[in-house]
Amino acid sequence: MPERDYYELLGVPRTATADQVKRAYRKLAKQYHPDRNPNDKTAEARFKEIHRAYEVLSDAQKRKMYDQFGHAGVGGGAPPGGWAAGPGGRRVYTWSSAGGPDIPIEDLDDLFSVFAGPGHSSAGGFTDRVGDSVFDQFFGRAAQRRGGARQARPEDAGAGRNLEYTITLTFDQAVRGTTLEISVPSAAWHSPAGKVKVKIPAGVAHGQRIRIRGKGRPGTHGSLPGDLYILCQVEPHPYFRRLGNDIYLNLPLSVTEAALGAKVEIPTLDGKTVLTIPPGTPSGAKLRLKNKGVQPAGNQPRGDQYAVVRIVPPKSPTPRQRELLEQLQNAGEDSPRKDLGW
Repeated sequence: MPERDYYELLGVPRTATADQVKRAYRKLAKQYHPDRNPNDKTAEARFKEIHRAYEVLSDAQKRKMYDQFGHAGVGGGAPPGGWAAGPGGRRVYTWSSAGGPDIPIEDLDDLFSVFAGPGHSSAGGFTDRVGDSVFDQFFGRAAQRRGGARQARPEDAGAGRNLEYTITLTFDQAVRGTTLEISVPSAAWHSPAGKVKVKIPAGVAHGQRIRIRGKGRPGTHGSLPGDLYILCQVEPHPYFRRLGNDIYLNLPLSVTEAALGAKVEIPTLDGKTVLTIPPGTPSGAKLRLKNKGVQPAGNQPRGDQYAVVRIVPPKSPTPRQRELLEQLQNAGEDSPRKDLGW
């Protein structure tokens, strides 16, 4: 079973700071710690996953390798082998292929040198997905150093590879959908890239993956091509916030607008609209605009928009404003704390 994405496990975005990673780990580790969940195998397994994710993402070098090469870059996930202490305390990684003997890998630079050709660039956004034969070139070299030849497996012969490509979308592109053209490497690492048009459906969310069948690395000898996975990273909006398919907007109101009611113009995904503020609206109230949120793909219902009220008193009242406010105060207004039971 493929290992889950480490950022997803900790519930943080790929842009998370070291402190954000640490806070997320501490919260989850406390929740799933075996001492708190005795005899709960599911919680124990989750705790181990969380610990492994933090071990990688809290280490700057490991995180860099993980961001560039996925689980294969940190010796986790796909390889069924493992590591043991080698001479001088170095880690010696092993890989077992088709039930054969483990092949020791003492130099991770050798392992990743197969990615270094001009056909691959981390800046281009591509990685091979876990479970693909990304180690084939390396094992051929390792076998030669050991004086032998690698035994070819039938399932390796010309098999296509899955690719993952990370794209950055604006908030509007994610909400409304868009079409992008990206460069996809062809069958060989060093061959020219081809152009592929990718249609991003409306309503995609941050971290969502889109699968495009047959657009990964082509196979040879009649083998089917792999698939292309598009990982969507969505930039924040200046004033909209998205939670699920709902849109939230902070709405500043003056004291008089909140107390007496008003009609104010606010932005929505469909353009500006006029919102009626009921008299006596408190700070923190959520005013709902039905069906003004994100329209997801398929037949799912559209989300709503919520205007979250923030009452803003005058910072430096004019003499006339102060006079009127004092008159209101002296008119015997009720204390907003009278029913709290303090």
